[in-house]
Amino acid sequence: MTTGQENFYGLNIAPILVEQIDKMGFTVPTPIQRKAIPIGIEGKDIIGVAQTGTGKTLAFCIPMLQRLAAIKGKGLVLVPTRELAGQVNETFVKFAPALNMKTCVLIGGAPMGPQISMLRRNPRVIIATPGRLLDHMMQKRVRLDDASIVILDEADRMLDMGFAPQIEQILKSVPKARQTMLFSATMPSKIIQMVSIHMHLPVRTEIVPSGTAAEKISQEMFVVKKDLKEKLLLKVLAQYAGSVLLFTRTRVGAGKVRMALRKANHNVAEIHSDRTLGQRKEALDGFKSGKYRVLVATDIAARGIDVKGIELVINYDLPEDPENYVHRIGRTGRAGQEGHAITFATPDQGSDVRNIEKLIKTSISLSEHPEIPSEKFGAPMSTSFKRQSYRGGSGRGRFAPQGRRVRRG
Repeated sequence: MTTGQENFYGLNIAPILVEQIDKMGFTVPTPIQRKAIPIGIEGKDIIGVAQTGTGKTLAFCIPMLQRLAAIKGKGLVLVPTRELAGQVNETFVKFAPALNMKTCVLIGGAPMGPQISMLRRNPRVIIATPGRLLDHMMQKRVRLDDASIVILDEADRMLDMGFAPQIEQILKSVPKARQTMLFSATMPSKIIQMVSIHMHLPVRTEIVPSGTAAEKISQEMFVVKKDLKEKLLLKVLAQYAGSVLLFTRTRVGAGKVRMALRKANHNVAEIHSDRTLGQRKEALDGFKSGKYRVLVATDIAARGIDVKGIELVINYDLPEDPENYVHRIGRTGRAGQEGHAITFATPDQGSDVRNIEKLIKTSISLSEHPEIPSEKFGAPMSTSFKRQSYRGGSGRGRFAPQGRRVRRG
């Protein structure tokens, strides 16, 4: 039996919300939930830093809804992508009806009509991407002068996507006397500069250093020539039975990988910004249901996919931004579960790998496959590593360490 400090009962959460948490099967709060929920319920501003997959959505959903039940005004949640908006809304709709509250999702790429209808129902919570929210504001379909709580979810990603001007404009439209909560897995200096202007003595709850990957995610890397990636991919997939999320750097690359996997009789879908909202929803729903075993995505989906039980994340291409590596691999090993991530790198990407390892503060083990010629990085690297060799079998650990330490040459 868990004690009050170990479960949700000791966090000052209203009984009606605790009841919903119990129905969802959650018994023990994650570290970010344990720290952030009581502070949020008190009405204080929060800067929450924790790895991807540690339950940040629940950490701001509960305080927002509980406070909205006691005060006037509405809640606003800003997110970077359509997929993340949908994921956040899925959490809110599990709690909002118990408090007689409605939610509204405003995202680009979706028809305006249904969104206008939702706004006319006077929702207490608006979940939106910055661009579409501003579209509605320009047409005077939504007012923010009564927004009493504002959430910035994955703010670093929003800035990376160029939303800084829109965020500034939106924050100028909400009352200064409000509660602001910011949650993310990374916290670069440009975020700190922004929140220092728009937040009031925020309490920082940092579960791990910014950029740290989830501790239960094992990681390995193959260094191969670019033209052998596809062959290696098919070999790796043959050793896993579960669902696989695969990341490419470009939309064109995603399409090529999807076609190659379909040719090899894999059930696969792709998701990126060139796909329509309907196509992206079908791909994500199909991945969740098991219709598609492999989902090929660009970084636009790195923070918008909250799917339980993803066995493996494959970085078919290294990300342009090292921080996206953390968000990519965080799609596996969700909520404290174990996960595994495999990365393909080419011989000329030694400096890119160094930047990733510097961010995550650990070296990534290198593996070799007996049927695929392995390569070395072209530039000397200062760190040493354990090279692993393929031993076959199924399940995690098939690339077992041999204990031989070498230099990356």
